[in-house]
Amino acid sequence: MDFLSTFELVLKEFQEQSIDFAVIGGLALQQFGVTRTTNDIDFLVLISDKDKVKEVMKKLHYDLKHESIDVLNFFSKHSSFDRIDFLIAHRKYALAMLERAALREVLDGAFKIKFLKPEDQIGLKVQSSKNDPERYHQDMADIKALMKINYNDLDMSLVKEYFSLFNREPEFNKLIQEIENAK
Repeated sequence: MDFLSTFELVLKEFQEQSIDFAVIGGLALQQFGVTRTTNDIDFLVLISDKDKVKEVMKKLHYDLKHESIDVLNFFSKHSSFDRIDFLIAHRKYALAMLERAALREVLDGAFKIKFLKPEDQIGLKVQSSKNDPERYHQDMADIKALMKINYNDLDMSLVKEYFSLFNREPEFNKLIQEIENAK
């Protein structure tokens, strides 16, 4: 099974099960002009849909490899696209991100699904790069690219708030300065 087939199957099941979700991670970056390879599919889902997600993934022959209050990680030996991850929205910021997510057409208009706004993608990457130092350089490159490409449309007060939550205001200020100097 290829990536598009896997993605299409998951989307179909989620819509049939009325699972509220948004695409995040590498696929969402592409919706906002940042192209890079990705090794998995990432979703943000409501905590109230967590059990439905597990049922869908089991139906699609994915094995649950890790579960916590914040994440579900699934793997499959039967798919060429073997990993699908879920961030569980149960805290104020993640719930707001899912609420702000906007519908976009994908797969030649076959589906309308939600993608996180660039500001919220940045927020997740600020958190990720703080929690996992090995991800720092890739996450910061993604953040910079998102900010540069979408600079005029971003809610900079929200982006700054995300950096402030993790005591990273100097990094935010440096990024702003670099982007403005590059104009």
